[in-house]
Amino acid sequence: MREDEIRNVVRQEYAKFAMAGGSCCPGAHSCCGSGPAADEIAKRIGYGEEDLRNAPEGANLGLGCGNPVALASLNAGETVLDLGSGAGFDCFLAAGQVGRTGKVIGVDMTPDMLAKARDNAVKGGFVNVDFRLGEIEHLPVPDNHVDAVISNCVINLSPEKDQVFREAFRVLKSGGRLMVSDIVLLRELPAPIRESVAAYVGCVAGAVLKDQYLQSMRSAGFEDVQVMAEDIFPVELVAHDPTAKAVIDGLRLSEEALKDLARSVVSLKVAAVKPGGLKGE
Repeated sequence: MREDEIRNVVRQEYAKFAMAGGSCCPGAHSCCGSGPAADEIAKRIGYGEEDLRNAPEGANLGLGCGNPVALASLNAGETVLDLGSGAGFDCFLAAGQVGRTGKVIGVDMTPDMLAKARDNAVKGGFVNVDFRLGEIEHLPVPDNHVDAVISNCVINLSPEKDQVFREAFRVLKSGGRLMVSDIVLLRELPAPIRESVAAYVGCVAGAVLKDQYLQSMRSAGFEDVQVMAEDIFPVELVAHDPTAKAVIDGLRLSEEALKDLARSVVSLKVAAVKPGGLKGE
C-alpha cells in the first residue's frame, strides 16, 4: 500500500473504533465485544485503579500497549504532547499530573476520535487539555514548545516513522523527554502479514524491527535512548484478539506459525531525551 492509502485505512478504521468504543490492537488483547473489558485491558498493560478513576468514562478504549504517562515523571506546570491521542485517556492522566498551571496537547488525525476526546474533556471538566486535528508526521505545534512527548501504540501505524521522530524532536524544548509505548518486531514478519490491511490496522504489519525503531529515534537527534521494558505477547492472548484472529483465519496460519508470529511481536517502552540546555528553557 502507498503511504496515503495506509493513512486512509487507519483513519477509517479508527473512526469505527471511536464510534464503537472498542480496540482492535494486539497490544490490547481485546476488541469489539470480545475479550476483557477496556478497564481490565488497561490494568494488564500498566494502568492502575486510580488512573481509571481519574479519566472520564469513555476515554479508555483499550487501544494502548503500555502506560507512557507512568514513564514520563511529569511535573506541575509542564506542557505535554500526546501523539495519536485517541479518545484522550493518556492526555487526561497527564493533565492531572501537570495541574492547572500546565497544559496537555493531544494530536489525532481522526475527526471522530477528536470529537470524542473533546466531549470527554467537557465531561471531565479538563480545561488544560487542547485536542488538535493533525498527522503526527506534521504536528500542528510550534518548535521548542513542549517539555514532554508521549505516545501509546500509535507510531507503529505511521508509514513515516523517521519523520514522526523528527517532528517530536522539533517540538520539544532542549532537555525535553520522549516516552513511548509501542509495538516492534524482533524479526521480520512473513510477507502476507506485512501486506495485510487487517494486520496493519491491528498494529502488527506497520511495526518495524526493534533496532530500526531505536535507530530512528537516534537519527532524529535523541540521546540517552533507553528501553525501559520489553514484553512478548502471550500467544493465547494474541489468538483471542479479533483483529489478530481475522488475520490468522484469513491467512490460514497453522498453530506453529501463530506461535512464531507471537514470538516476533513485542511491546516496547522507550525513553529518550532531546539534548541541549536546561529543561524548561
